[in-house]
Amino acid sequence: MKISAALVKELRDKSGAGMMDAKKALVESEGNIDKAMDLLREKGLASVAKKSGRIASEGIVESYVHGGRIGVLVEINSETDFVAKNEEFQQFAKDIAMQVAAVNPKYLNRDEVPADEVEHEKEILKEQALNEGKPEHIVEKMIVGRMEKFFEEICLMDQKFIKDGDKKIIDLQNDLAAKIGENIKIRRFVRFEVGEGLEKREEDFAAEVAKQIGQ
Repeated sequence: MKISAALVKELRDKSGAGMMDAKKALVESEGNIDKAMDLLREKGLASVAKKSGRIASEGIVESYVHGGRIGVLVEINSETDFVAKNEEFQQFAKDIAMQVAAVNPKYLNRDEVPADEVEHEKEILKEQALNEGKPEHIVEKMIVGRMEKFFEEICLMDQKFIKDGDKKIIDLQNDLAAKIGENIKIRRFVRFEVGEGLEKREEDFAAEVAKQIGQ
């Protein structure tokens, strides 16, 4: 199959891959740019895995404040100060800060979720499934699927990106690391909301944030 130069350029611009890698992926995917992107991501993710052991101690702290009501700080690490000044890296940090403001995750990743909280959720889900009349032999399978949704709600890395529901935050991080060629890590975040923990009238500020950024 003949692959046009324009299609190769489009994939290169989208993925950051080299010309030969982009052309090879398009040939393998028979010109389907989405499938080609997946192929490049698979190869990129393999290289990210190798980079993940390298120390990422540089980076930036990004902030986002919404209407004086919600404030977020996030620390994003890179291996070098040069990458920390990269425009795409800084945009990634801004996107993560907005994600935290809009979706309000409790934890960075599922490894941070206390074991007793996980077990408690599993017990609740088990009772729900049994109360729905589901046979016990399929309840465990149902719990596995529902626990994935549980982690998606409370863990930043498992959440769907507010600007692109087809990608999770872990995908964004890995894509950027593959493109830039350095280990990139979201290290920590903190979120403040005015009146949090105090009795107040009901307002869904998180929904307001999501709405104003086009979601």
